[in-house]
Amino acid sequence: MNESTAPAPIPENATPSDARPLSERVGAPETVDEIQHPDVATWRPATRADLDEMVALVDSCDRVDHPTWLTPREDVEEIFELSHIDPELHTRLGFAADGELVAMAGILVHPSQDKQVYVYCTGMVHPRWRRRGIGTQVLRWEYETAQTELARTDARLPGAIFLHAYEHDAEARALGARRGMPEERWFTTMLRDLSDPIPEVPLDAGSPALRIETFGPQWRDATRVARNDAFRDHWGSLETPPERWERFVSGSQFRDDLSRVVVDGDRVVAMALATVNEDDWEVQGYTSAYVALIGVVRDYRGRRLAPAVITALLTAARDAGLEKVNLDVDTESPTGANSLYGRLGFEATDREVAMVARF
Repeated sequence: MNESTAPAPIPENATPSDARPLSERVGAPETVDEIQHPDVATWRPATRADLDEMVALVDSCDRVDHPTWLTPREDVEEIFELSHIDPELHTRLGFAADGELVAMAGILVHPSQDKQVYVYCTGMVHPRWRRRGIGTQVLRWEYETAQTELARTDARLPGAIFLHAYEHDAEARALGARRGMPEERWFTTMLRDLSDPIPEVPLDAGSPALRIETFGPQWRDATRVARNDAFRDHWGSLETPPERWERFVSGSQFRDDLSRVVVDGDRVVAMALATVNEDDWEVQGYTSAYVALIGVVRDYRGRRLAPAVITALLTAARDAGLEKVNLDVDTESPTGANSLYGRLGFEATDREVAMVARF
């Protein structure tokens, strides 16, 4: 199916006006043609034996597309480890005639599918091999493969295909536009210098049972439950299942010692969770932590728990000898998070856009 025959987009979280099952609405092709391009000799699914070459390709792309952070090896490796990813169906690698890996195509089907069915396009082309039309063919395969995945469900649920690009990446944004994926939501990267004073934000004095704790194993699942509650009304967010969560909090970049939770009894009601990728420091020119997740459960909002838990994380990062902390925020967050971070001393740097085709 080409762009001109794609179904009209529907708003996020809306009930489709067409009450047919998603499998009937998507209009997926009967078969997905394999990727072909005259400059790429071979396309095939990824295997674990390709991991080193895949990591090298991702690194080359990172240094051009977002030069202030690099993708950890374990994030690439999860293609072969998560149960909801099938490399045979969901990936393609493109090799030049001399055997060099020059492109990757991939989709990620979100494992939570009780309210929405989301698929993400994750492909890339080596910077030296761009502007030849390879990216167009990669996205065509990803989009059609994503349609096929959406068509697997007979549920009457909204479905969506996502593609992300940085504001300065005009080529990627043009690819999405040609594929019929309008720019729908913007996200801002913000940076906080830890040499600047960090305000003290006390917990709600009217709730003496509240306390801030360092994240630890005893809070793992309670924090996942809190995360899913906190993000129920956030754009593009679906529940994080246990498998995905355990991989995140047990990963080599996750920092329990910097992460903080607000608890009420044995319930986690707010969290600020940090990761550290020391490979980033080389390209950044400073030491840093990344705030991967900030949230407050909905029935505890309006009690200044977010600034309290964030400043606790900032203080921990400063005391650990780190120089800066960064995060990404939805520019239209329902909680006003982008304004909050500005008041806490974060400054905007880059912007990223989500392009979405909805069904």
